[in-house]
Amino acid sequence: YRHPAVAREPGRFDPGFQGFGAARSGHDGLVRFRTIRPVAYPGRTPHIHMAVRIKGKKELITQCYIKGHELNANDMVYKAIKDQAQRDSVTLDFNPLKGSKAGELSARWDVVLGFTPEG
Repeated sequence: YRHPAVAREPGRFDPGFQGFGAARSGHDGLVRFRTIRPVAYPGRTPHIHMAVRIKGKKELITQCYIKGHELNANDMVYKAIKDQAQRDSVTLDFNPLKGSKAGELSARWDVVLGFTPEG
């Protein structure tokens, strides 16, 4: 989605970034995407939103966080994740991308969707 602050504060955000994108998974189910580094805004720690759509199924909307970021402990959404395993599943290690000359970071986020058989 496009965050409403982008329209309210045009000089604050990177003009080359529209705030959202789309990607399709390959035959192996993997999705790779490139984005700008997330930053904090009032009340929130840096995070990246993701919506996953599968034809005929309810959309999954979630977000991931940067492991070890000092603002995580004060983020209202992050703090609401009480189960440690659930919190760990959305807290990612962002590490230097091998061979990058621009200081890019890389993270792996395994999002596993399963379906309960109807019965």
